[in-house]
Amino acid sequence: MTTITNIDDLKRLYRRRVPRMFYDYAESGSWTEQTFHANVTDFSRIRLRQRVAVDLSDRSTSSTMVGQDVAMPVALAPVGMTGMQSADGEIKAARAAAKFGIPFTLSTMSICSIEDVAQKAERGFWFQLYVMRDQTFVESLIGRAQDAGCRALVLTLDLQVLGQRHKDIKNGLSAPPRPTLTVMADLSTKWRWMAGMAKTPRRSFGNIIGHVQGVKDTSSLMDWTASQFDPSLNWDKVKKIRRMWNGPFILKGILDSEDARRAVDCGADALIVSNHGGRQLDGALSSVRMLPAIVDAVGDSIEIHFDSGIRSGQDVLKALALGARGTYIGRAYIYGLGAMGEAGVRASLDVIHKELDTTMALCGRTRVGDLNHDNLIMEPGFTTVTN
Repeated sequence: MTTITNIDDLKRLYRRRVPRMFYDYAESGSWTEQTFHANVTDFSRIRLRQRVAVDLSDRSTSSTMVGQDVAMPVALAPVGMTGMQSADGEIKAARAAAKFGIPFTLSTMSICSIEDVAQKAERGFWFQLYVMRDQTFVESLIGRAQDAGCRALVLTLDLQVLGQRHKDIKNGLSAPPRPTLTVMADLSTKWRWMAGMAKTPRRSFGNIIGHVQGVKDTSSLMDWTASQFDPSLNWDKVKKIRRMWNGPFILKGILDSEDARRAVDCGADALIVSNHGGRQLDGALSSVRMLPAIVDAVGDSIEIHFDSGIRSGQDVLKALALGARGTYIGRAYIYGLGAMGEAGVRASLDVIHKELDTTMALCGRTRVGDLNHDNLIMEPGFTTVTN
């Protein structure tokens, strides 16, 4: 029995237990992966200021995100094909998040459908929307999310065109996997994963198949998806979607102060400073370098959330101290899901929560809302972007 003490413990188990194409899908970025790696390494260049002789007996990590009470200011980020990391993965992750007391965000490109998650897990999860060329389908997705009781809509803005991820092309990524000799040889060593998949009918994109005219199987799905991400998405379309959604509205993929101001003008309740985990524009600065400038530009008029690069509770604390109100983890919980299913997601949340609580205490704080720049020391030569 492996003792889990940090996220890397889960990552090692995850790599052994999940097929290579799905491990590579999660653990990679676009092109040279420069931004993917910088998201993580830039966090390590932000140091913590230790404080002592502070009464720490009454501590709390609880907060709110877009008006929702959370046990800690962390949400599970939308991750495509989560149900390929572990059978019924979206349902497992949603259950773990609900039990812990934080939001789970379901991706448009999920394996389990909106209705599956609403039926099998606690209602109230969030839904992430990609804007497709098929406007009827987009409106249908929004209506389905509303009917399922989703508490927030997260609109992703930075995937009008798809950044190239070399490993996905080389692995022939698909859901379900195509039965090539290389794939079958890999799957033969992943008996836990195979056993789980054998028990579920959910093996392709549940939000799409059966909901789009002419898309009835994997082959027709791939053709449809390849042509559907909408390159004409603009701020007028964002405003139109805002009017269609009755509830908290969050814009994901903001990495520029001017775009942050546009997000405010669109009536968003929150924005997420994010570079899509380094999976889109390779060569962009890390999200944590961009966070302070965006907070300075619009932090008084909109709730600022943060995504990309978080692998620990200390990373969560650093993002909060730089002005974020909430944070998102993607890979960190995917490692747990692939390693141990729902229990692994819970383990990842326990790790991050303990690290956040302990680090907050050693920095002399008892409430996450009290964290600020005074808790941080930047390494010499490390700078964040300023307006």
